[in-house]
Amino acid sequence: MPDNFRWITRKYTIEFLTPAFLGGADQSGQWRTPPFKALLRQWWRVAWAAERKFQANVGEMRQREGRLFGNAWLEKQVNGRKETEALRSLFRLRLSSWAGGGRKSWQGLEGQAIRHPEVEQPVGAHLYLGYGPLIYDRQSRQTALKAPPCIDAGSSAELQLALPEPEAKAMEAVLALLHLYGAAGGRSRNGWGSFRLVPADGQRLKAAVPLRDWRQALELDWPHCIGKDEKGPLIWRTRRAYADWKELMRHLAELKIGFRTQFRFPLNVRVHAHPENRHWLAYPVTNHGVAGWGNQARLPNQLRFKVRRANDGNQLVGIVYHMPCRPPDSFSPDMAVVQRVWESVHDFLDNAQLLQRSQE
Repeated sequence: MPDNFRWITRKYTIEFLTPAFLGGADQSGQWRTPPFKALLRQWWRVAWAAERKFQANVGEMRQREGRLFGNAWLEKQVNGRKETEALRSLFRLRLSSWAGGGRKSWQGLEGQAIRHPEVEQPVGAHLYLGYGPLIYDRQSRQTALKAPPCIDAGSSAELQLALPEPEAKAMEAVLALLHLYGAAGGRSRNGWGSFRLVPADGQRLKAAVPLRDWRQALELDWPHCIGKDEKGPLIWRTRRAYADWKELMRHLAELKIGFRTQFRFPLNVRVHAHPENRHWLAYPVTNHGVAGWGNQARLPNQLRFKVRRANDGNQLVGIVYHMPCRPPDSFSPDMAVVQRVWESVHDFLDNAQLLQRSQE
C-alpha cells in the first residue's frame, strides 16, 4: 500500500441486543475497543479466505494481517540480518463512551429454571449459557453476576473507524459480517454480547455469506467459513420472533442442552480413556475429562449463537450457525468420527421445532 494513502472515516452505532460481558481491568463490564478490534481481525480472516475461494496460505494471510492490523512478529532483512518489523495498525477505532456497564444485578431476569437430563435439579437457562461471567449464588439461590456490572441489552455507543481508503470496500464487507454474525465479550459464542451495527449514513450493511462445504472445511484447523451442505447454508433461525432477549436465550439454552445430550456418556465415568462423541463438540466437559487431553486442553465450540433484530426492527430472533474446522492435531482427531458427530448435530437442528434453515 502506498505511504500517501488518504484516510477516511466511517461511523456506526453499536447497540447490544443481549447483555455483554466486556471485562475492564477489574473484570467488570465496560465499553472497550479491544473486543471489537479482535472481532474485526477474526472476520477479516474469514473474508480473506473466502475471497481466495478458501485456497488459503496461512503464512501469506499472517503477513497481510500483520501489516493491516499491526504486529510484533514480522521480520525483514537488513544487511543480511533478520530484524523485527513491528508495525502499528492501519485501522483506528474510537468509541463515543468508555462507560461502565449499567446492569448491576441479574435478579428477576432468568425466570423458571429448565430441565437438564443429566442433572437432578433444574438449571438456570442464562447460567447454562453464561457460566463464568454468571454464577450460582448459594445465598439467594439465584443466578448472579460474578463481577457486576455488565453492559445491559439496549445499551449503545457510536463507533468511529478511521482506515486507509484502499481498504474501505473490503472492511465494509467485514463489518457487515460482524453485524450479521458477531458477538463480543465473555460467552459470546453462546449469544451473549450480540449486537447490531447501524451505519450513520443510513446505508444497509451487505456482504456475501462466506460459505464452504462443511466437509471440505474440516481440512483446515482454523475457523475460516460458515458451512453448507446439500440443503443450503448451515444457518438456522428461530421460527418465531421474541419481544425480549430473556425468553429467547432461555430457548437457545434448551436447544443447546438438547443437541449436546443426544450424545450420552457411559455411567459413572469421570475420566474417559478415549474421547466420546460429545467431546468433539467442545472441550473441556464438566465431570467428563479425557485422559490423554488433560485439564488444560481447549477445543472451542464450532456452533455459534447470535441474536438479531427481526425484520420489523422491534422483536428479536435467534441465529445458530456452524463454523466448521478440523480439531488441532494435538487432539489426534478421528475425522470420520468428527464428521458423524456434526452430521448428528445438523440433523438435530433440522428437526428442532424451534428452528428453520436460513440463507443468511
